[in-house]
Amino acid sequence: MNTPAGNIHEFTVSELAGSLKRTVEDAFGHVRLRGELGRVVVAKSGHVYFDIKDDKAVIASIAWKGTAQRFRFRPEEGLEVVIEGRLSTYPGRSQYQLIVESMEPAGAGALMALLEERKRTLAAEGLFETSRKQALPFLPRTIGVVTSPTGAVIRDILHRLQDRFPCHVLLWPVLVQGDSAAAQIAEAIRGFNALPAGGKVPRPDVLIVARGGGSIEDLWAFNEEVVVRAAADSTIPLISAVGHETDTTLIDFASDRRAPTPTGAAEMAVPVRAELKASLDQLGGRLVAGLSRHIERRRTELRSAARALPRPAALMELKRQRFDMIADKLDPALLNHAAEKRGRLLVLAAGLKPAALSRDLRQKRTLLDERAARLGPAAERLRRDRQRDLDNWSARLEALSHQSVLKRGFVLVRDRAGKLVRSGGSLMEGAGIDLVFADGERAARIEGERGSRKRPPETPDLPKKTKPKPKPRSKPEAAGQGRLF
Repeated sequence: MNTPAGNIHEFTVSELAGSLKRTVEDAFGHVRLRGELGRVVVAKSGHVYFDIKDDKAVIASIAWKGTAQRFRFRPEEGLEVVIEGRLSTYPGRSQYQLIVESMEPAGAGALMALLEERKRTLAAEGLFETSRKQALPFLPRTIGVVTSPTGAVIRDILHRLQDRFPCHVLLWPVLVQGDSAAAQIAEAIRGFNALPAGGKVPRPDVLIVARGGGSIEDLWAFNEEVVVRAAADSTIPLISAVGHETDTTLIDFASDRRAPTPTGAAEMAVPVRAELKASLDQLGGRLVAGLSRHIERRRTELRSAARALPRPAALMELKRQRFDMIADKLDPALLNHAAEKRGRLLVLAAGLKPAALSRDLRQKRTLLDERAARLGPAAERLRRDRQRDLDNWSARLEALSHQSVLKRGFVLVRDRAGKLVRSGGSLMEGAGIDLVFADGERAARIEGERGSRKRPPETPDLPKKTKPKPKPRSKPEAAGQGRLF
């Protein structure tokens, strides 16, 4: 039975598109899809648009920015993945699309392919170069450990350090598996490097990044680019101890040393204290024995050299004989010299008679009295001359000083910084100035040029100024005295 055309419901385009959207979302609210990525596009907004396909069909897909940031790897064209999400439609283009909520590589084969590609990219940047590797300190005071605080790894490391050489250990607790593990590990490495030397928290001398064994998916956080770059940028020597001896992650290539196990990392970090003590004892014994042999050898050489020397008495015999000969000749010479000096002394003493000394003293006193009599008047004349010169120079100085100029009605202008103002053009309107008069200072402010200043309307008329009386002309200045202004 055919339905009359007039009874069919008439949809608008938007209504039909909305009905299809609800039908698709209700029927496929959660789907798990396996396929190959194609046409991967990362928008400026951070959303990722891509196709998921097989050999017969293609489905357009989108991962919003928040979801894409949680991916453990970067989506690349040709990679086989497993996607979970919901199916929806885009009415603006009449197409259906998959809204992705999670994405994982499809099996170990895909992960290994992604790992090799990332390894080639980072190696091309030089992050794995041997020249970047740092030597481990021989005896670190502080060791920083980046690992989970609840696993057996930290206990194994602490136990091994206690057995070999106890030292200070700083633990930075992180997740070692999961979506946020890579960011926490990278932040821990950079955080240890950011500690200042000599600060309240000691800066580690060596770092250990450790985790127990697991599958490639469990260890994937240590293959993330952010972790590898943090390890390569570390200025503190870093030991990677991730997984078992057969496990390999990208942090192993960027670290300064790779340990097969976390326990092996502790063995690399510190020496054995007992072995060091035994080695020191052995070296100390060798040093004492070597010094003893050296001293004995030098003593033997000294004895041999002493036997070749003559007797001390024989060395002194010739010198003693020469001394006796010189002493025999010395006494007569000393007597002659003493007699000569005595004769000269007697001659000088004969000239020192009291009468001669008194006569000479009277002559010198007379001469002194004459010169003293002439000294008084001469000193007085010299004082009067110097006083006259001083009065003349004081008068000239007073005439040339700026205080005398100010007393004649002039004003000294300074700006508020105390600098002398030599030109009115250098002052701007509204600038403050200080006026220095002969009897004090006054503050003023520049209002404008005199010709352009207008009289305020509210100011009452002022009485006309009377013409000032002419000042009497000053006396002519002394010859040779120039004018200051």
